[in-house]
Amino acid sequence: MSLRHHEIAETDHRILNPITPEKLALLGEVCRLQEGQRLLDLACGKGEMLASWARRYGTGGVGVDLSEVFLTAARERAEEFGVSGRVSFERGDAAKYVAEPGSFDVVSCLGATWIGGGLAGTIELMLPALRPGGLLLIGEPYWRETPPEEAYEAVGAGPDDFATLGGTLDRFEAAGLDLVEMVLADGDSWDRYYAAQWFTISEWLRRTPADHPDVPDMRDFLDHHRRGYLAYGRRYFGWGAFVLRTS
Repeated sequence: MSLRHHEIAETDHRILNPITPEKLALLGEVCRLQEGQRLLDLACGKGEMLASWARRYGTGGVGVDLSEVFLTAARERAEEFGVSGRVSFERGDAAKYVAEPGSFDVVSCLGATWIGGGLAGTIELMLPALRPGGLLLIGEPYWRETPPEEAYEAVGAGPDDFATLGGTLDRFEAAGLDLVEMVLADGDSWDRYYAAQWFTISEWLRRTPADHPDVPDMRDFLDHHRRGYLAYGRRYFGWGAFVLRTS
């Protein structure tokens, strides 16, 4: 699914991951954020985390994303929250963003470890910008239990793309990281993320001419995604925001 199709499906979303506003606030609490700390958010989407935490904790930072549609929403949110002087948003490939070494207290990538070709590669991208003793925040899917073979195609992932929670811990430790906290999505979190997209896409299809070039892909995505989620995704696919330090 292309970036444009994500922009359509997530038109009405503020948070582009299966984490609710309440759990996003909880994530800020468990990170023990302090006023004046700086955050770098790679593939920041609509910037809800940076803007809401800047308002609540007095933090600042930079968000990077490819989508100008999402970044426009992020800048509007920062203005709405009165934090546009503390957070900024840059358009670009998050995998190529170069920060001054050790210049951020928190470096995050929530739900976009594809930027580094997977978890290990994304961790390598994140570490140079992190100050000694700082935190990495990584949002990553995991398998709740081993799914049947037909589930992989349905959820769009291979058996080795992700691991169980225990296996995810093994991957963090292999990268030299210590897992210190986590906030996990639950079934309701997933429903609000995915089912809300169904309504958005349905409305888009109703008002969009049938000969629009995006219509076939969006219709296929809606049909495939809905069935795959209900049949397999909600049972087997988990997601967590993991808080890590270098060992």
